This record gives sequence, structure tokens and C-alpha cells, in this order.
Amino acid sequence: MSTTPARTTLGTTGPATSALGLGLMGMSDLYGPADEAESVATVHAALDAGITLLDTGDFYGMGHNELLLHEALRGRDRASVQISVKFGAQRGPDRSWLGYDASPAATKTALAYSLRRLRTDYIDVYRPARLDPNVPVEETVGAIAEMVKAGHVRHIGLSEVGAETLRRASAVHPISDLQIEYSLLSRSLEAEVLPTARELGIGVTAYGVLSRGLLSGHWTGDREIPATDFRGFSPRFQGDNLSHNLRLVEALRGIAAAKGATVAQVAIAWVASRGDDIVPLVGARRRDRLAEALGSLDVHLTPEDLAAVEAAVPPGSAAGDRYAAAQMAHLDSER
Repeated sequence: MSTTPARTTLGTTGPATSALGLGLMGMSDLYGPADEAESVATVHAALDAGITLLDTGDFYGMGHNELLLHEALRGRDRASVQISVKFGAQRGPDRSWLGYDASPAATKTALAYSLRRLRTDYIDVYRPARLDPNVPVEETVGAIAEMVKAGHVRHIGLSEVGAETLRRASAVHPISDLQIEYSLLSRSLEAEVLPTARELGIGVTAYGVLSRGLLSGHWTGDREIPATDFRGFSPRFQGDNLSHNLRLVEALRGIAAAKGATVAQVAIAWVASRGDDIVPLVGARRRDRLAEALGSLDVHLTPEDLAAVEAAVPPGSAAGDRYAAAQMAHLDSER
């Protein structure tokens, strides 16, 4: 039986939270159809298991994800959970992506709508989803800082920004954590971004720990991808790239079997092993997948295990970028 997630703090200034978080995006958007009742049941199961960090975005299903989270938290103690919200992504009625707006006015407006949909007086961590190329990060952080002073936000986070942006932002207001993709297949932050975050006392909430299912151990080369699933456009899920990446997973499977664990559990445990300042976010949409992820808490990777994992999936071994070229261009963290 899985243990309860340990407690930690997001960076040196952020909230106390569980050392494992739940990402809700797939319950509303981007991974194909999801069952709403099962989604709510999964959030309940996470809360009952001791997960308190819940990550959402106002553009996940154009508000649907926040409304879903409100429903899941109905009757629960609001003070016992930490809600992390991303904002700024602009989308049309057809779900198309129109760019980013993290101007001060847009920041405060988006916050007002999120507070209303979530039916809460405050958001624990509020962050722009991407760096707005038209707005200095100082202006965005300054606007959120005003909302902190007003009591509508408790802590400020960032997402997918580089080392220089971290420094500029933290000079305006303490930053609790950086949300960024981190997995065995995505390790570019290790060179500069992660050391800078640690220097500044900024924690990391790691999403994509299973590389959107590639590292789950459940993906197959002949799997049909629904038209509404963005993985159909992801370079890592295409042709020879997919075949190469699945061979890496098979190399990992033998190590997992020797540990009495699944591939997903070893992949999550590896991210957790990278430091006490790193909180993996698992994107489970169903209770069975959540239970598997919670099992990672029982997986202890020895130095020998870690060496074997890195030999099976060396840094830089993934085939294909983590996003299509247009999306990669929006990542300040990859510049």
C-alpha cells in the first residue's frame, strides 16, 4: 500500500504542500475525451491519499477545468489544499491558440474570472503560463504582487522561463516555484535553469514527468490518437521518433521489473530523486492511474538503480522536441 506523500515547501518562500501534486489539465483538454465523474472521483482519491497540490489553468477547456476543480472541492476544507493556476494563454471558441497576454490589466482580469469559477477568495500560487514577449516580466509579476497585497493571491509562480527571467522576476517579488517540464526525456533545465532556481530559493513543480504518456509503460506504437489529442502533433509521438522513444521505455522496463515496480513508478521516482525542492506533478485522469503514480512513493532508487536508469535513458536520448516548433518558440526556458 502506498505511503502518504511527504510534505515540503515550494521554494524558500512558497506554501507548504504535498511532495507530489496532481495536474488536472487532461481532465478537460488536450489529451482527448475524459469522463467528468471519473475526473472528480480521481481528485477525491488524490485528496484522500494526502495530495494537496492541485494544478490547473484558466485556459484548460476554457474555464471547464476550474469549474471541475470547484466541483471536486465542494464540501472539502479549502485551507487544506493548495491551488496553482496558470493564466495568459489566449484561445478562440474553436480552441485555437491565439497567443499570450500577461499585461497587468489582463492578469488582474484573468484572476477575477478564476476566483469566480473556483468559488474561492484566493489562489495559492498564480503564474503566467508562458512569458509574454510583449510585456516585461517585471510588469506581470508586479501586477500579481498587487494582488498578493490585496489578499487575492498568496504566492507568485512562473512557468517555462529561463534563468535570466527568473532573476528579473525575483528582483520584483519572491517567486515560490517554477513550473517546467522535467522527465528522463526532458532534462534541458539542468544546465542553467535549475541551478539558478536553487540559487534564488525557487522550487520546481515538474510537469510532464511521464513525457505525456511515453514513459508510462502503457503506450504502444499502434495506438490511435484522437484528433483532439495534441500528442498527434508532438514530434516525440511521430514515426521513427516514437519507435526510438519506445525502445528507451523498454530498456527502462527491465529495471522497473527488478524493483517490483512499473515503468511509470520508476520514472516518477527518478524525478523525485533529483532534489527535495522538486515536486512532481502527475497528470492522472483516472483513479487506477493515480494509484499507480502513488505507488512511486514506495520506490526507493539506490545509487546503483539511478546509474542503471541513466544508462537506459541517457540525457539527450529522446528523439524529437517536446513540443512542435511553433510551441517551442514560446518557451523562454529553451532559449
